[in-house]
Amino acid sequence: MKNFQPIKDVNIHKLLADDTRQRILRILMSQPSTLSQIGKELNVYPAKVRHHLKRLEEAGLVELTATNVVRGFVEKYYQASAKAYYVNYLIVPTQPEKETIVATGSHDIALEYLASSLCQDHRTPDFMAVPLGSLDGLIALRQGLGQVAGCHLFDPVTKEYNLPYVRLLFPNKNVRVIIFVHRQQGLIIPPGNPKGISGLDDLTSPEVHFINRQPGSGTRLWFDQELAKREIQSQRISGYDREVRTHRQVADEVLAGRADVGLGLQAVAIEKGLDFTPLFSERYDLVIQEEQYQNPNFLPVLETLHSKKFRQAIECLGGYETRSVGVEISI
Repeated sequence: MKNFQPIKDVNIHKLLADDTRQRILRILMSQPSTLSQIGKELNVYPAKVRHHLKRLEEAGLVELTATNVVRGFVEKYYQASAKAYYVNYLIVPTQPEKETIVATGSHDIALEYLASSLCQDHRTPDFMAVPLGSLDGLIALRQGLGQVAGCHLFDPVTKEYNLPYVRLLFPNKNVRVIIFVHRQQGLIIPPGNPKGISGLDDLTSPEVHFINRQPGSGTRLWFDQELAKREIQSQRISGYDREVRTHRQVADEVLAGRADVGLGLQAVAIEKGLDFTPLFSERYDLVIQEEQYQNPNFLPVLETLHSKKFRQAIECLGGYETRSVGVEISI
């Protein structure tokens, strides 16, 4: 049994969104147990436990450790594969003289501008943007590690942004989804595009070195989905395993010559003086739980979103559209 296991896989995040599976995992982290013992602990029939236990075992979070024959029946003892699992960890400063709103989730420079605008006004709460990645941001929000999550997760089944993930992770909670921006993503490349990179197919060239985003980020999720759609094997891409956490870090790698190309925001390419090949436009939303939405401290955020000055400033960054900023989506 491992002492510690980081969880990065998107599917495992989804798996652990179920409260029953979390409770089963916690039981098995304490001691080995049988199906019947788990059912008794949860006050449910063992048959209702079996499906969840099988899913946890398939994901490698639970393992069979022993068997025991009692009155002709085989009792199987299961245990968690680690004593602790890492999903998110967040430490924020204590500022007793001023309230702070923490926004976790996907890196976005428009969100950083929002944070800067609010922090400069002594009448409003400070606003802190912590780039964890879209999926980790939603998990953090669910765990109470912030008040807002920013995300741009595309679901290829429903063709929707963010809503399927919010429904999955917050099945019994009241949350608000607020459209923040529409933004352009594509290939960030050096000025003049010296290696003639025009699309994803060019990434398989042995002469091209790529810089990737971390698993759990919305950009990485889109990229992996697109590779699967085009039947491009990731091992054919030099640099696929080299990961950074923000769009600016992608641009910095290209600017420094440590990578020939990366996937990121047009606004960041403009900011860094790099070339850009557009690939797709996406919707970036803010997710907030109802009790935080009703908190008066959140009102300045909404007022800023709806201000003409804020929208004009964001569009000046390039690669952003603000036509729907502040619109709330029912889930």
